Amino acid sequence: MPAIIVLQRHSVENCPMNNEKMKKMALEIVEKMGALLKKHGIKMVGSWSVAREHLSIIVYEAQSLDAFLKLQMEPALRKWMAQHTTEIKIAMTIEETMKLLK
Repeated sequence: MPAIIVLQRHSVENCPMNNEKMKKMALEIVEKMGALLKKHGIKMVGSWSVAREHLSIIVYEAQSLDAFLKLQMEPALRKWMAQHTTEIKIAMTIEETMKLLK
């Protein structure tokens, strides 16, 4: 099962701490996320915020990349991602990497 690491940055102007529109959007996404993850069979391993850098780090586990891409196409997430610069990285555990090396 791949781990999917999402790095999202927003501008100072779009920071939910300072921008009411973005704050409302962030609260709506948090409210909907559980149902969306369940719908697509995805687990959120964790999410972190580096507030001073306007950076969020979210780690998911998904049965397939297709399921993850379908999650990302949900209207609420597309709206959020339109306000962010996003990097998506597919990662393996060290154990999975070691199997490839052998």
